[in-house]
Amino acid sequence: MIELAALALVAVVAWVVLSLALALVKVVLWVLLLPLRLLFGLLVLPFLLLKFLGMAIGALVCVILAPVLVIALLVGLAAAAVALVAPLLPLLFVAFVVWFVVRASNSQAIAR
Repeated sequence: MIELAALALVAVVAWVVLSLALALVKVVLWVLLLPLRLLFGLLVLPFLLLKFLGMAIGALVCVILAPVLVIALLVGLAAAAVALVAPLLPLLFVAFVVWFVVRASNSQAIAR
């Protein structure tokens, strides 16, 4: 049983040593590559400015086109309402004729 505990302790120590070695490699590489990262950051800066400019132009286009889209939406809703009501027009005409005939056949005197 002691051998198993010793083996576990050796594994933990090996894991710690490996982690420290890899952390040291990471720090060395980070320090060595820092000038390149700064240089590439400066090279990318104009592209970030272009991205910001594109986003600003896109926002301006959205503000300009928003009223046009609202008007188009209202026209589309009106067209949909007409398309839904149009098939009911013959039924409304028949109902109007029936109402007119019933009203005309009523011979009650209207006092005014």
